[in-house]
Amino acid sequence: MIVLPQSLADYYERFLRSVFHPSSVAEGIDAWTNPDELELQCRWFAGDFGRQFRGTDGEAIEIVQFGEWNRGAGPDFSNVVVQVNGESRRGDLELDTQDRDWEHHGHAENPAYGDVQLHLFVVSSGRGRYFTRDHAHREVPQVRLELSVIDPRRWGQGEAISRIGRCSTPLAGMSVADVESLLAAAAQYRLKRKAQRFHRIADAHGRDEALFQLSAEALGYRHNRLPATLLAQQLPLKLLRREKEAGEALLFGAAGFLDRPTYEDAALEARPYLRNLWETWWKRREPFGEGSRGKWRFSGARPANHPHRRLGALSALVARWRDYTRLVFDAPWSKQSVTNFFASLEHHYWSNHYTLRSTALPKPMKLVGESRVTEILGNILYPIAVEEDHKSWEDYEELPARLGNEKTERAMIRLFGKRPDAEKFLRRVYQQQGLLQIYDDYCLADESDCRDCPFPEQLAKWNLP
Repeated sequence: MIVLPQSLADYYERFLRSVFHPSSVAEGIDAWTNPDELELQCRWFAGDFGRQFRGTDGEAIEIVQFGEWNRGAGPDFSNVVVQVNGESRRGDLELDTQDRDWEHHGHAENPAYGDVQLHLFVVSSGRGRYFTRDHAHREVPQVRLELSVIDPRRWGQGEAISRIGRCSTPLAGMSVADVESLLAAAAQYRLKRKAQRFHRIADAHGRDEALFQLSAEALGYRHNRLPATLLAQQLPLKLLRREKEAGEALLFGAAGFLDRPTYEDAALEARPYLRNLWETWWKRREPFGEGSRGKWRFSGARPANHPHRRLGALSALVARWRDYTRLVFDAPWSKQSVTNFFASLEHHYWSNHYTLRSTALPKPMKLVGESRVTEILGNILYPIAVEEDHKSWEDYEELPARLGNEKTERAMIRLFGKRPDAEKFLRRVYQQQGLLQIYDDYCLADESDCRDCPFPEQLAKWNLP
């Protein structure tokens, strides 16, 4: 049950729909005709598309179990349980971008696809019906996934130009109280959506796996959210905890970080740690080495946020997972207790190094800094706690913001570039979250670069009851 003050969140949602009618939003999303297949698979596995569908032949189809990623050759997912017209079927699942990919990729002749129970696609070629049959001529049910049910901007697919937008004029004329109410309503709407997302993943994979996937995404930072989330989905928490010390090597190996150039370019003092990882990885890599990998981005981040180090922090978090879940789920937590927990995370290598190649730091450094802890609080822990009535909205309102990021700065320039007092709207996490929600909903949904966006004119109607 959602217990946060829904009146503001609901009011914002109604206002959003009055500015951008749902049909126009859906048309913009459906125009996303060349989506990244890995991203689609990641969102599918997180439950973003839902569980119940109608097949291309009218079948009633329900996903009972999402199964697990197939990390080798063959179908994308295995051990999936689906119901087709009430009949339960267990086997594999294949997700392609286009309906014709089943034939074009040779799945029909490949015995490895003989246990596929469902074929998913998102783009129709428009050249008639493509039937999906396996090598034994068994017809495989098909479902076309509707992109309109997800937001293609969540992984930062686009950006609005960093300049003052038309909406900055009416926003400059609004009272501080009206601006605050707009940001608070947008922030509550965002908090509600984040809570719903957590429960959607938890419904598909369990609470621990949901927390693990979202924590990995948060540690991946903005540019590496997708590859970090993919890795957490493909190497689930239950596997890593079962593997214990070997789980760390599986993380780095499956991420693609354990290769010969990395070892050859590493500082001499880093090689013993690398060698230990490799000696574990090479014995276990057979089921993991051919899995789907996201494209890690190594530029544009401070050394402390290098993907190697973020993965080191994730492995340290897995080692302390029971303490983490007790903190999040079992006991009332405070901002200070969460900060203290992340400050206590240590690793014999990663507390003293930036990368797998680097020399030691002059002194140890926290694996998870305070700004990242604030992000975890604002994006994961508070949405869960407020929605479950373990925390109040007023408590969340008091969470101070840390340093902004590039997206926050773009949003501030775009929306509040004409306000001399703009900085006062960046002091709290909820203010930044509300700002980002408005930026996502309007600036990124508008394809006219502000010219035809109805938001500036509609702002005159913002008036909370």
